[in-house]
Amino acid sequence: MPKVDLHTHSNFSDGTSTPEEVVLSALKTGITVYALTDHDTTDGVRRAAAVCKEHRILFTPGVEISTREHDHLHFTGYNLDLDNADFQAFLAQNRHNRQERIRQIIRQLQQAGVDITEQDVFSRAPNTVSRAHVADALKAKKIVSSRQEGFRKYLVPGQPGYVPSAGVTAIEAIQHIKRAGGIAVIAHPGIVAEHWNFPAWTEAGLDGVEVFYPAHTFTMRQDLLAIARKYGLLATAGSDYHGPQGGRNSTPGMQIPQSHYDKLLRKLFNR
Repeated sequence: MPKVDLHTHSNFSDGTSTPEEVVLSALKTGITVYALTDHDTTDGVRRAAAVCKEHRILFTPGVEISTREHDHLHFTGYNLDLDNADFQAFLAQNRHNRQERIRQIIRQLQQAGVDITEQDVFSRAPNTVSRAHVADALKAKKIVSSRQEGFRKYLVPGQPGYVPSAGVTAIEAIQHIKRAGGIAVIAHPGIVAEHWNFPAWTEAGLDGVEVFYPAHTFTMRQDLLAIARKYGLLATAGSDYHGPQGGRNSTPGMQIPQSHYDKLLRKLFNR
């Protein structure tokens, strides 16, 4: 069964490895198709593309966009025009909104008596800042033992540092991807099933659904494949790899059935 990875992160967002290191890790698993999908930035894409070209791996420029409708309702975009000025301005605004959210999180943590500063957090995020960088700062100061504990104790709903997402709406995320010439896919839909709105999303231009994802059960995959058939959507695969210290799936690469792999190649590369 072919192996691909259309959902990975580098240290240009909340990953822990460089774009080159992420690609090389994925190559070791035998992938043949790859995308770097950092949050709200494409600044690492060309570096990842260069490694893929060197190793003759099919590559598509990608990004992941958060929404304000839920912390985990995200959309990935592929085949993007990286030089589209409007799209880059949109991503820049998203990064600015993230910075404001993180500043509010830090203020709330300080008010709760947590020893953390903006310098502790922003020094870890040269590009896109996120709650993961707050958690990493808490770990570095030995307030928590891991990124996951930082989220669990301080950064999720009901905890002192939680601030709702400052992202756009789902429809806006899809539309911005499409305007940049991209292919819009809902990321990890199985963990936000209560927020599904496929009729509206497909009307807005949604192209695909990330069916093959580490947290999706067999039943969830079958449900998502049925949705893909119903709405004429592409079935994609991604690991959501964040690097060896990312606190998530520790291995990049996802298997995908041959029939869906062939459709991916046609959609992404006209093959």
